[in-house]
Amino acid sequence: MSVFPYLVAAWVLLMGLFGVVRSRHLVHTVVCVSVTQSSTYVLLLAVGYQQKASAPIFGQANPPGSPVVDPVVQAMALTDIVVSATVSALLLALVIQVAKRHGTVVPDELHALRG
Repeated sequence: MSVFPYLVAAWVLLMGLFGVVRSRHLVHTVVCVSVTQSSTYVLLLAVGYQQKASAPIFGQANPPGSPVVDPVVQAMALTDIVVSATVSALLLALVIQVAKRHGTVVPDELHALRG
């Protein structure tokens, strides 16, 4: 088992969080959140990977007793992609509404939102 995919997932997560913290534009923040969410794809694929395993097609393709990759992890990765696209679309719609109501998408200039 290799630790490299876990390090890549952690690095992508940290770079996305760094971008969220340093962002000075709401659209940039949405892109950084999307990058942060993409680190979970790498993590899920690293968890589900098995060396010398084939695709989970049962029947004639795989003889009984041969190792196969867990299809649940693949389904979770696909679900994660759909959720990520939905969250990005929702956040971009909110950015559009902020731009319409306040005339800016720079968080430092949104004085009306301060308490």
